[in-house]
Amino acid sequence: MGFLFALLFAGCFFFTAPFVGCSRSLLQTPQPTTALDVAEALVKTKNVISFDPTKKPAFTPLDQSFSASSPSSSPSSISLQIHPRVSIHKSSHLDYKALTLSRLQRDSARVSSLVTRLNLAVNGISRSDLKPLDTGLEFGAEDLEGPIVSGSSQGSGEYFSRVGIGKPPSQVYMVLDTGSDVNWVQCAPCADCYQQSDPIFEPSLSSSYSPLKCDTQQCKYLDDSECRNDRTCVYEVSYGDGSYTVGDFVTETITLGSDSVNNVAIGCGHNNEGLFVGAGGLLGLGGGPLSFTSQLNASSFSYCLVDRDSDSASTLEFDSSFPPNTITAPLIRNHQLDTFYYIGLTGISVGGELLPIPESAFQMDESGNGGIIVDSGTAVTRLQSDTYNVLRDAFAKGTKNLPSADSVALFDTCYNLSTKSSVDVPTLSLHFPEGKVLPLPAKNYMIPVDSVGTFCFAFAPTSSSLSIIGNVQQQGTRVGFDLGNSRVGFVPNKC
Repeated sequence: MGFLFALLFAGCFFFTAPFVGCSRSLLQTPQPTTALDVAEALVKTKNVISFDPTKKPAFTPLDQSFSASSPSSSPSSISLQIHPRVSIHKSSHLDYKALTLSRLQRDSARVSSLVTRLNLAVNGISRSDLKPLDTGLEFGAEDLEGPIVSGSSQGSGEYFSRVGIGKPPSQVYMVLDTGSDVNWVQCAPCADCYQQSDPIFEPSLSSSYSPLKCDTQQCKYLDDSECRNDRTCVYEVSYGDGSYTVGDFVTETITLGSDSVNNVAIGCGHNNEGLFVGAGGLLGLGGGPLSFTSQLNASSFSYCLVDRDSDSASTLEFDSSFPPNTITAPLIRNHQLDTFYYIGLTGISVGGELLPIPESAFQMDESGNGGIIVDSGTAVTRLQSDTYNVLRDAFAKGTKNLPSADSVALFDTCYNLSTKSSVDVPTLSLHFPEGKVLPLPAKNYMIPVDSVGTFCFAFAPTSSSLSIIGNVQQQGTRVGFDLGNSRVGFVPNKC
């Protein structure tokens, strides 16, 4: 039934719609400053390097089961756990700064791939033009013979979930990605498979494995597909950053805890390359017809991303009720690219002062350019350069009493807090229509980049017209997407 958010707030009206909001006059004004716990953050930077998980995270089973091929099914909430990478994979980096630089390098590749995909869609160019992609795979038999958890330190994706593929289910970690649609998993036999935490999925051992024909709707939805001689569908997805996956497009059973979803279209990748080391594949949560969300016929989903430097867990939930105190904003779709989730942002304030940024800086034009998306896979929020400069300058003005430090990678505003245990910084808030305001915790925009006290302002400029709200800014907040009513909801401190 979608997000059953029919909640009665103190002093607010009662609604039956999934999201509930209060009038402008009843919204609390954020405090001008907020405290940053420097000491706690630095302890985490040291723990993440030394942390060595001894067992896989436990997943709480549910007792509902339904088939994606049965439209009459009315599933109740389905949930799976999501974890940051350190929960399952010991960092291979010698120190926290090296880990930070590695994360930022991956993040830049991620942003580049998203921008490239949007540019191709807006300009009407096929994604096959992203390559050349010389996989060396002709798809003959002889060729093929030759909860959310983050990936390995070299791989893409900061948050993974444990998912079962096939019958009986083979457990693998999969990257959760709201910026992608096609689900896929590495499959045997491998022409080229990268290292992952679990054994490669073996299709011959699954009774529910079924190749899709080229004339099926699922195959036609693919941006890039080919046909074998027996008319079975071959998929190819490239991510614009050198990463790609190529293989058979099939239907399989996907198991989340004890919830089984049958006949899910998924790529069985025999040739895979790039930034996915550690995960067995990818679970697409985007807005396109091939995403897991769409195939599940979910009217809503939500997730909460825990601190990436912790070993805590949270959940990804489909068709679940949402906690109270929801701050809502319009969910906007791009008619040129249905994958991305755009949000109706109207402004940003620093220290309680709304910045002189025109609303047009956050809006999408008729051609599909511009706008701002909420993305689980991007780490650092990117804003158009002019917008970023206004934000950065206002924040720097409010922190001129703090000792500065040299810039680090894409961060140009950094501080030396090595002698501090706690500092007050200006409160940064996102503003939405109808007077809705989401103040961010200080740790979501002032982050450590090493273990000795260097903290940086975790926003970055982009020359692209596309802006992105990244997962650093989303940490600790339950983010919900009410697809039926085109609303995005935020509930702080609800992991």
